[in-house]
Amino acid sequence: MRPLTEEETKTVFAKLANYCSDLKSLIAPLDDGDRYVLRLNHSRVYYVRLSIANIATSVARDQLLSLGTCLGKITKTGKFRLHITALPILAENARHKIWVKENGAQPFLYGSNVVKAHVGRWSEDCPEHSGCVVYNMADIPLGFGVTARSTAEARRLDPTGIVCFRQADNGEYLRDEDTLFAG
Repeated sequence: MRPLTEEETKTVFAKLANYCSDLKSLIAPLDDGDRYVLRLNHSRVYYVRLSIANIATSVARDQLLSLGTCLGKITKTGKFRLHITALPILAENARHKIWVKENGAQPFLYGSNVVKAHVGRWSEDCPEHSGCVVYNMADIPLGFGVTARSTAEARRLDPTGIVCFRQADNGEYLRDEDTLFAG
């Protein structure tokens, strides 16, 4: 486990900036003097408290499976791919949100995109191709994706038109349980 390089940090924060409104709160010092840091282990980026990361240095890299919250994976080409495990952090700091009706929650959790007929409400002034977090009507985060249309364009769309392209959903915990946490 090691700290991220400058290039890796820029890549991770560029991806998070697409979804989050305030990145400073992710790494700001906590009330007890501790803070959260990003660490890399087996090409996966973890969001963990510094005190716990320091203790984990006593464990061999090949023996350490997971630590903190897995935000995603850095691919071999140097790109960063968010995992569903990052949803609690994205939902807490989300800039754009889409709420789906009950009849749209199950198709989304099975891996489908969000269509206009399933949208209960969405954030105002949401631009096209920006990151958004998908909630059910009870404000429970279901996953995240990228908007297919801006809010103004989506209002004029037919009911079967795609509003949000799914990137990850909570159903991945069941569909990908064999590979989600594997190296």
